[in-house]
Amino acid sequence: MLALLAAILTHRRVEPAAAAFASELATRVGCERVAVGFVEDRFTQVIAVSHGALGEGRTELLRAIGAAMDEAIDQGASVSLPLQPDDLPRIILAHDELLRHQGGSVCTIPIVAGQQLVGAVSLMFRQPGGGFGQERIQAWEHAVALVGPVLELMRHGERPWRKRVAGRVARGWQHVWSPAGLRLRAGMAAALAGLAVLLLVPFDYRIGGNAHLEGAVQRVLVAPTDGFLKRALVRPGDEVKAGQVVAELAEQELQLERNKWASEVAVHDNASSAAMARADRAQLVISQARGDEARARLALVDEQLGRIHIEAPFDGVVISGDLSQSLGAPVQRGDTLMTVAPTARYRVIVEVDERDIGRVRVGQQGRLALSALPWDSLPLEITRITPMARAVEGLNVFEVEATLGAQPDSLRPGQRGVARILVGREPLAWAWTHRLTEWARIGVWAWLGR
Repeated sequence: MLALLAAILTHRRVEPAAAAFASELATRVGCERVAVGFVEDRFTQVIAVSHGALGEGRTELLRAIGAAMDEAIDQGASVSLPLQPDDLPRIILAHDELLRHQGGSVCTIPIVAGQQLVGAVSLMFRQPGGGFGQERIQAWEHAVALVGPVLELMRHGERPWRKRVAGRVARGWQHVWSPAGLRLRAGMAAALAGLAVLLLVPFDYRIGGNAHLEGAVQRVLVAPTDGFLKRALVRPGDEVKAGQVVAELAEQELQLERNKWASEVAVHDNASSAAMARADRAQLVISQARGDEARARLALVDEQLGRIHIEAPFDGVVISGDLSQSLGAPVQRGDTLMTVAPTARYRVIVEVDERDIGRVRVGQQGRLALSALPWDSLPLEITRITPMARAVEGLNVFEVEATLGAQPDSLRPGQRGVARILVGREPLAWAWTHRLTEWARIGVWAWLGR
């Protein structure tokens, strides 16, 4: 055995190593010829014959030897001819054809490597009687079992990578359909079924985006006139009733101006009376005109005094405008003081990414989960899509308005959360990969320029 191993280990390539092994085995066994072959593309090819007998002009003989090797490999057992009385029944058609080429006797032993039949060794004798005996065949089988895997390892290392991959695939496929591959077949069937579900079965496809609540109507309360802030009676978050005073402006300057114009009215009335007593028609007309102007100015000041009490226009909640830290501060006419929104009606503003806005339609349904109510999702319906995009945290988003189907008492304007809009039904594989494929498509288009 060691001599056989030494004969092949002195070579780096499989063909010289196989020839050295065949020559050493032929010398030690005393046979005329030893051939070594390996399975390649489902058929056995002879790669070495003892004593360098592998040459041109022997194609028919090599083909016959290869067929005999295939016959032994297919049966998974050693085949010898002529048959011995105690031999098990074997198929020997190819061996019989081989003996018709050269006569004598032959014994073919399969090479096993990693529980795979990878080749065979044929021992050919000149004597036609054979007389191998079971003990001799077993000894030859032990030698082939020792040396065969080494030769297969050398052959595998010399094969091109394509053939190595194809060989692995073929062995894996054979294992799948073998009795030992039952669990593997079941796993593959389950995987294929799962893949079919991912690729073919449509599921509800939703797109999401950040969302926040707003009042369906928002009323801005502004300063009615120039002045100073006197009192702030509510703060953001406070509920108010229609007509409730929410802030007051200081009335001192307006009161002084009212007194001024009231005095002007009295002066011009007295001047009119004096002119009438003197029958001075021209002075009477002038005094009456100036009196009318003073009364108009007095009416304007009275109206401004009536508006220094800023009232809530409807029942709602203050959502912005904390004036408690600005008491005494000057305000100008038209300055925003507070914003009030109704508590009974809300709208949802959903920020939808520009990559998804094309799938959003008015009337689509969705759900809203607020940070304040994470376990309660609220139904919503799309009512309007804003046609202009805006930048939010480096992304272009479109604002989509929606109405809520249910409005719990715990809702407040300004609450934020996440909305999911049902835009159709798509397979899961598409839903998980379409962003990547769209990104790749844009990249390829930008690179190719068409």
